[in-house]
Amino acid sequence: MKLSEKDVVLQVDAVTLRRLRLWVGKGWIAPVTGEGGPLFDAADVARVRLLCELRDELKIAEDAVPVVLSLMDQVFSLRREMKALARAVDEQPHEVRIRIREAHLSLTKG
Repeated sequence: MKLSEKDVVLQVDAVTLRRLRLWVGKGWIAPVTGEGGPLFDAADVARVRLLCELRDELKIAEDAVPVVLSLMDQVFSLRREMKALARAVDEQPHEVRIRIREAHLSLTKG
């Protein structure tokens, strides 16, 4: 489900329309463009909440926000890759899974 700017502001108490537009302008949030303006998905709304937490609660400086967002994006990307890898390993025959597990253990001990 896609949400308008106003819907996002209604869902996230800590964000104003001005602030949301500023963050979109800085590229910190990248909604798709619809006929009536930007449209936000669940990931965008989660990022808005994260930005509110970073700026308001953790007091992260504005110039540090892109660095934090980049690092978090990398972590989430790695998590997706690890989940896909885990699914691929789970689909292998039992003997192969055992060999992968043993190889993993030998690599992480050293």
